[in-house]
Amino acid sequence: MFEKIRILRKGVILMQAIAEIDTNFKVETKINKPDIKFYDIRKSPFQINGVFFEDGQYRRMPAPVAKSVSDGVFALHTNTAGGRVRFKTDSPYIAIYAKMPVICKMPHFALTGSAGFDLYCEDGGYVNTFVPPLEIVDGYESYIDVGNGGLREFTINFPLYSDVSQLYVGLSETATVCAPTPYMFEKPVVYYGSSITQGGCASRPGSAYESILTRRFSWDHINLGFSGNAKGETEIAEYISGLDMAAFVYDYDHNAPSVEHLQLTHEPMFKRIRRAHPDLPIIMMSRPKPKLNAEEERRLQIIRTTYRNALENGDRNVYLIEGAALMEMAGNEGTVDTCHPTDLGFASMASKLAEILKQILSAE
Repeated sequence: MFEKIRILRKGVILMQAIAEIDTNFKVETKINKPDIKFYDIRKSPFQINGVFFEDGQYRRMPAPVAKSVSDGVFALHTNTAGGRVRFKTDSPYIAIYAKMPVICKMPHFALTGSAGFDLYCEDGGYVNTFVPPLEIVDGYESYIDVGNGGLREFTINFPLYSDVSQLYVGLSETATVCAPTPYMFEKPVVYYGSSITQGGCASRPGSAYESILTRRFSWDHINLGFSGNAKGETEIAEYISGLDMAAFVYDYDHNAPSVEHLQLTHEPMFKRIRRAHPDLPIIMMSRPKPKLNAEEERRLQIIRTTYRNALENGDRNVYLIEGAALMEMAGNEGTVDTCHPTDLGFASMASKLAEILKQILSAE
């Protein structure tokens, strides 16, 4: 019925595929839902947060800026950590159709976290995960039955360690779909750091500590975690200092190549961002680890020095959370490899950060 349409162009009758006119018909699906209709999330009423679409990819920062920082940051800036699409619907099911040109698979990282999408509902929290197939190559499709609960708000979290070039959301064609409620705090918290910041090794995207905090406080965020490539470079500090943000959280201890490198970059990064944002809440963190060796202690002292110098200079909007405190709830059970947090580790980090964020909110 919808395969072709007759159109008139300059007096000539042409036959044209409907998919070339209405993108809702471009998605070829194997999902057994006869009434399914797919929507391109880039179009209203869907709201995208944490990533933006440019040159055929969802990105976390502009490509030229990423390239100016390092080849590693450029390679990782299209990983969609922190990306979300939000909307309201009364559809009894929600489906996704994703094209993913880069899929990251690791032995210690659940595929549902590195390459999966998960689903949250405002009135019940976590719903389910759109589980990617083990043999995933360049994307996948999946659906979740959500029942007939009336018009509700949903959030789909993007993968933490893979790229996404297209994402369509499938709903019942008779369902209502409308814009989500704005975040209570729309100016984002910006997080900068290592693979831990990027979300490794959460079992699914919504378990990363930034996502936990966004749900708790209804506070938007941007994830600038770059696995193995967060080194406090001048270029990334300059980019972050130009962002309009509500708070800044940084932790790149793990990625600093040496104690000396951390010494040379940690306080300069703080000062650069402080000059651009005199009143911005800035939270420093050290590596989330309960017990430190001698070199790790030296690194912690560098971070403490940056913090103490700021206080001595009269800064009253700077905070420090040390790694042992971040892992207070999880202890040695909080990682998969003594480095990357499990969901328990991320929950512990979020719990400790929440204490500071509550202080910031109460001061506003």
